[in-house]
Amino acid sequence: MSLRFLGSEAACGVNVGAASTFLDAMDVRLVNSGSSIRLVTIANAADTTLATFTIAAGEVSIVRKNPTDQIFAAHAEVLGSPVVTEG
Repeated sequence: MSLRFLGSEAACGVNVGAASTFLDAMDVRLVNSGSSIRLVTIANAADTTLATFTIAAGEVSIVRKNPTDQIFAAHAEVLGSPVVTEG
């Protein structure tokens, strides 16, 4: 699988009020740049939690979501980039 990056990497917000759609991307590459496990939350446009998962220290994960869904994490050490997955 290869990735095409659509925008700059940015720290995830730490609550639903600071969550991001990452340019309305359907795929978002997340990396935990810290040394602790962190909780990641996906919420819809109405700020309702749809899903949560834990991302390990140093882990990279690709999240598929609806364009208006938002992502935030328990710490700004979790960084996100809007991407398109190919292949």
